[in-house]
Amino acid sequence: MHDLVVRGGLVVDGTGAPARHADVAVTDGIVVEVGPEVGRGRQEIDADGAVVTPGFVDVHTHYDGQVTWDPALTPSCWHGVTTTVFGNCGVGFAPVAPERHDWLIGLMEGVEDIPGAALSAGIRWSWESFPEYLDTLDGLPLVLDVGAQVPHGAVRAYVMGERGAANEPASAGDIEAMAAIVREGLLAGALGFTTSRTLAHRAIDGEPVPGTFAAEAELFGIGAVLGELGTGVFELAPAGALGEDLAAPDREVDWMVRLSRSTGRPVSFALTQNNAEPTQWRRLLDLVGAANGAGANVRPQVHGRTVSLLLGLQTFHALQFTSGWNEIGLGLLGWREQAERLRDPQVRNVVLRDVASLDADPIVMGFMDPARTYLLGDPPNYEPGPERSVLGLAAAEERNHWEVLYDLLLGDDGRELLNAPVLNYSDGNLDAAHAMLTDPWTVVGLGDGGAHANQTCDASTPTFVLTHWVNGRDGHRLELTDAVRRMTSATADLYGLGDRGRLVPGMVGDVNVIDLDRLRLRRPERVEDLPGGAGRLVQRSEGYVATVKSGVVTVLDGVLTGEEPGRLLRGAR
Repeated sequence: MHDLVVRGGLVVDGTGAPARHADVAVTDGIVVEVGPEVGRGRQEIDADGAVVTPGFVDVHTHYDGQVTWDPALTPSCWHGVTTTVFGNCGVGFAPVAPERHDWLIGLMEGVEDIPGAALSAGIRWSWESFPEYLDTLDGLPLVLDVGAQVPHGAVRAYVMGERGAANEPASAGDIEAMAAIVREGLLAGALGFTTSRTLAHRAIDGEPVPGTFAAEAELFGIGAVLGELGTGVFELAPAGALGEDLAAPDREVDWMVRLSRSTGRPVSFALTQNNAEPTQWRRLLDLVGAANGAGANVRPQVHGRTVSLLLGLQTFHALQFTSGWNEIGLGLLGWREQAERLRDPQVRNVVLRDVASLDADPIVMGFMDPARTYLLGDPPNYEPGPERSVLGLAAAEERNHWEVLYDLLLGDDGRELLNAPVLNYSDGNLDAAHAMLTDPWTVVGLGDGGAHANQTCDASTPTFVLTHWVNGRDGHRLELTDAVRRMTSATADLYGLGDRGRLVPGMVGDVNVIDLDRLRLRRPERVEDLPGGAGRLVQRSEGYVATVKSGVVTVLDGVLTGEEPGRLLRGAR
């Protein structure tokens, strides 16, 4: 008798093969049979009318700290993710000298918007070296499988001290010492090495991430270790990623191609559409395609939807920049109390008194332009037309746009959110995101689970891909089999995790049972569940009948079962 049988579903096995109706049997955590009428299971899940897929493999998260206090790694577990990789973008928590704990927390807080107070309260430092960090992870209760990468920022500061933190040039001895630490980490099971070169990534004190300006000698000296050991991915947030330096991305791709060729290892970088040069992404994909056709292995990570700021009383918004907002002390209140006060007509008059000044405020117009800030709604609309912008709604009502924003903020008792795209929406649609998503060389990533607690909430990428691109209101623009492959075997294979991402005998028994007709995203919401009571944005979904990790049901109809079958994944050693 099998431990678990998922019976009667439409199996999309992650290989790209056509979907077929079949049963999936799992024994001892491994898929043992996929076919019609398999034998009985001690536990059975009725998947009639549902789609059955492998568990999703999310290779771009920032759960480096959260993993120490949250076994479920919410919200990723609510979106069918059964394997996650963190340590991306050059930031993480090992190696670390005992006196540098607070500095490393400040680095993560600045780059990834994870409250420093929560990290300080939640992390119990029991490591210094990267292997010791992995050993700590190995002893934690986990709902998902997790893998970690060696972050450049932590390594540079550990080896070079203040010189490394200040981005001073590395000497030959420094590079040799950093390479030794990366080698040690890879031999202990790290899945790769990561760095950040974008000026958008800064510590809480405003300083760029250590490694931002690293010379090629440093990058290649460290990268050579991956080639020497024949393991690991070199991941990065490249210079110019947000359009801050239009000449940089071409230079970045050039050295990435050379590094990949010299090491034989995959190099994976964040790729998005930026507003400064909206067609740049296309040129970069062409460069990557030509290089890969000639033997390189450069794999852009793409998101599939906008990278956006979520605006509202639960986060932040333009009206906070008015003199009236601060005059009556609204900034001192929680968002629920703010909603109550804002219903007062006298408060409304004070806040709206000088809103005309906002139209000339560079911060407001740069990040919260009412022409490019859209009502999100519930379920959320991530590809809105201009009529859903604050300016469009105001025009339809023949009202001032800031007055309309005021009323929108009060929607659903202050829970309403607005979507202000930063990347992937230069054309007012997601056509560029779709083209990047379907390119043969890209991989799905950039969901940033665990990060940007007060700004964005993109760990729901798998659910978005299925609801928007496969089963969206405009008809499917991505085949279900291809969508599933891109989020399972394709991401697993990039990181050398060849034991998962496919529902075929011999693979890890990670399974999703999804009611595709009922699948939907919920609007993100703020919860105060971080250590010390700090808040963050999370996003739930509906339509996941069950998620199974290694043959154990971990989520049932959106509710965690309390089972913790996850473990630390160690790379090839």
